[in-house]
Amino acid sequence: MRRTTIYLDPELEVLLKLEMRRQKRPMADIVREALHAYITSEPRHAPPGAGAFASGRTDTAQDVDDVLRRTGFGTGGGAQAAAGEGKAAPRKKR
Repeated sequence: MRRTTIYLDPELEVLLKLEMRRQKRPMADIVREALHAYITSEPRHAPPGAGAFASGRTDTAQDVDDVLRRTGFGTGGGAQAAAGEGKAAPRKKR
């Protein structure tokens, strides 16, 4: 186990100490048990936005250059670049 520090409101500390005495258990045991129950009580959900852009394709990583070229990503041309209607201006060297 690893040691950590938590800060409690005075009221919560009193309640925790009362519970410790009632159960005749160390404070650390009660905190660990309560923390475990809290963290594991709800099913885990994916982070916001995860899967929002799922294309259903599994080959995107292999075809990344082709996909970016076809969509015009990074060219400033958007849909025009995807349709082949615009050319991106060459970048200036610094």
